Amino acid sequence: MHFIDINYLTLFFLCIAAFAAGFIDSIAGGGGLISLPALLISGLPPHIALGTNKLQSACGTTLATINYGRKGKIIWYIALLGIPFALIGSLLGAKLTLIISADTLTKILIFLLPPATILMFLSNVLLKRGEKFTFKIKRDIIVIPAVCFVIGMYDGFYGPGTGTFLIVFLVLFANISLLHSSATSKVFNLASNVGALIAFIAAGSVSYVLGFFMAIANIAGNLVGSNLAIKKGNKTIQHFVYIAITLLFIYLIIKKM
Repeated sequence: MHFIDINYLTLFFLCIAAFAAGFIDSIAGGGGLISLPALLISGLPPHIALGTNKLQSACGTTLATINYGRKGKIIWYIALLGIPFALIGSLLGAKLTLIISADTLTKILIFLLPPATILMFLSNVLLKRGEKFTFKIKRDIIVIPAVCFVIGMYDGFYGPGTGTFLIVFLVLFANISLLHSSATSKVFNLASNVGALIAFIAAGSVSYVLGFFMAIANIAGNLVGSNLAIKKGNKTIQHFVYIAITLLFIYLIIKKM
C-alpha cells in the first residue's frame, strides 16, 4: 500500500480530472487521457499512477455499466463472449507493466501514443456505420474474443483510449449503433479494469487514499455522462468520440514537447 503526500489543491485538481474523465469515458471512452496524465503531473511514479488510475476508473465504469444495463442498452450476447478475454488480457498486460522499470515504462508509454493516435483518427471516419446488430457465428466466437483480449492487454499495460477503441470495434464488426456500442463497451472495459486492478493491488501499486477520492468524482462523472448519452443518443456520442480523439492528439503533442 502506498501513501502519497498530496496537498489539498492537488487533490482538488485530481478530483476535477477524475470527474471529467468519468464523464467522457462513460460516453465515448478515452477518460484515461485525462486522469492518467493528471496523476503523472501530480508527481506519482508511473506504476502507482497506473494502479490508482485503474482503481478510480473501475469504480466509475461499474456505475456506467449498471446505468446502461438498467436502460437496456447493453447487448449482453456480445458482452458475455468478450468478458473473460478482456479480463485475462488486461491481467497479463498489467503484469507486464509491473516487471518493467519506471524509466523504461515512461518511454514505452510515450512510444505507444503515435500508433494509438493514428488508429483513432483512421477509425474515426467509419463511426457512422452500424445501426442493426446481426448474429454471425464466425465473427462472434473468434473475432470478438480475440479483439477483447488484445484491447484488454493494451488496457492493462497502458489504458488511455481503450474505451474508444472498443466502441469503434463494435461499430465496425458488430454493426450496432453508437449508443449500444458505447454501452456494451463498458462491460468489456469494466472486465479489463478489474483484471488489471487485481495485478496492481497484488503488487502494492495503488494509492488508496487518492483512489478513493478520485473514484467518487469519477462515479459522479460517469453518472452524468451515461445519462446524457442515453438521453441524446448517437449524435452526442459521436461528438464526444471526436473530443476523445482530440485529447489523445493534444496529449501526444505535449509529451513530445
